[in-house]
Amino acid sequence: MANVPANLKYSNDHEWCRVEGDVAVIGITDYAQSQLGDIVFVDVPTVGENIEANEVFGSIEAVKTVSDAFSPVSGEVIEFNEAVEADSSLVNKDPYGEGWLVKIKMSNPAEVDGLLDAAAYEALIG
Repeated sequence: MANVPANLKYSNDHEWCRVEGDVAVIGITDYAQSQLGDIVFVDVPTVGENIEANEVFGSIEAVKTVSDAFSPVSGEVIEFNEAVEADSSLVNKDPYGEGWLVKIKMSNPAEVDGLLDAAAYEALIG
């Protein structure tokens, strides 16, 4: 069973979101990393760009596949986790902690209310 922390919000695309003031910290869920397998590279070319909710902000390359990462909220990508750039396996080891991907300064914080809570996400992944 995948780890689904109750303090986070989730997207249907398997990203999680933790709100810190007007900034959303975003990563992929434990379920997503387990489905991808060993992650070998994370590419986020969007730092400094404004993106919309559900828009691709980067890609996650695993041994067997490449997957797009979608932003659950709109805003400016203000930071990429450089630790993940140096060691992409952090996403596998600690997807909700050291394996976060980006921080986005939200342009519409109310979008978070439209995301799934832990119970709804658990129902989605079954």
